[in-house]
Amino acid sequence: MLKYHKKLKLYSQKLRKEMTETEVILWSRIKGKQISNAQFYRQKPIGNYIVDFFCPKHRLVIEIDGGQHFREKDQVYDKVRDDYLLSLEITVLGMRI
Repeated sequence: MLKYHKKLKLYSQKLRKEMTETEVILWSRIKGKQISNAQFYRQKPIGNYIVDFFCPKHRLVIEIDGGQHFREKDQVYDKVRDDYLLSLEITVLGMRI
């Protein structure tokens, strides 16, 4: 089981209720083990981060990045997050919209 900062739990629940249109579309395609019988979780806390989608079976994170992720400071944050996830042997697939 991956550890996470307990303070993130309530925020991740809030994010699940307020998904973007793109997240809703992707979630409709991957929930319920629709792809290779793989379970995905949405807005999953891992460490000090909340990732958009996580598949523990394949140790895969899918991040959907909107316009706010085009700013330099957000790109630095994303790089630090991705490096942390890679240190846990989790592959990160980023999708820019």
